[in-house]
Amino acid sequence: MSSSAPPPGIYVPAVLFFKEDEDFDIPAIKSHILRLAQGGVTGILVQGSNGEAQHLSHDERKQAIQITRTTLDENGFQHVLVIAGTGAQSTRETKKLCVDARDAGASHVLVLTPSTWPPQMSIENILRFHREVADASPVPVMIYNFPVVTAGQDLDSDIIAALAQHPNIVGTKLSCGNIGKLHRLTTKFPSSKFAVFAGRSDVLTQGLLSGSAGAIAALVNVLPKLHTKLFKLYQEGKVAEAMDLQGKFAHADWAIGRIGGIGGVKAIIAKNFGYGSTIVRGPLKAVDVERLHESKYYQVIEEFIALENAL
Repeated sequence: MSSSAPPPGIYVPAVLFFKEDEDFDIPAIKSHILRLAQGGVTGILVQGSNGEAQHLSHDERKQAIQITRTTLDENGFQHVLVIAGTGAQSTRETKKLCVDARDAGASHVLVLTPSTWPPQMSIENILRFHREVADASPVPVMIYNFPVVTAGQDLDSDIIAALAQHPNIVGTKLSCGNIGKLHRLTTKFPSSKFAVFAGRSDVLTQGLLSGSAGAIAALVNVLPKLHTKLFKLYQEGKVAEAMDLQGKFAHADWAIGRIGGIGGVKAIIAKNFGYGSTIVRGPLKAVDVERLHESKYYQVIEEFIALENAL
């Protein structure tokens, strides 16, 4: 079993496109994957929170991974990683999804903490769940900390550091946005052993300055080239330029979160990049493309799309 951490870089929790009948819109999914890869991303997270994993059957989850891996391979992007979200509400199901992810072509899996029974999720149970999943997973495991989608459960640095000792747990995505937590973890573990990723674009450079491996962030769906530009600026030691762009990301990340969530991201892509629709699976709500211009937040995003298209 290979237990290598994912390499540093920019990763994207890709949205998934549907047709009117809510079946996969495969041409749109492929178009999105290719635009992200051409934008320079290091990897694509399939079935992160933005990929509506909780709304998919097991077969659909496997299919989404297969489409992503095959599309990359067929277009010369074999080097782009595919990470699969495999969190479920039971240890048994999570283990099965990890095997499915391996079979479908994922190199790593990202696992949320179960949230149906928050009062039962003691530190002992959280540690036991993730360790049992990691023991059974045929690919390396990353811990996904996102309190918004886990009934407020926010894994602290002590819990994550304890999990990082497991030989098959190789990283974490911190969508909590806590830079102190990120920094505590990066000073305990080298990124080659345990990669710590910011889960939001508005703390990308702050995370890099604190030793992160990069980011896995929703805004990359819209602005992959700008994110890879910032990452390269930082790598080249051009910190002032990176921080200047980071200041802009702070506004863009705030704006995209106020245009309708996943439906808003899809609407922005459909309006500006020539593929996809706004369809989401209920109870999520679609965003009307024709009304995007009414939002002051969309006007902010339009400015960044112009910068993206100029690269």
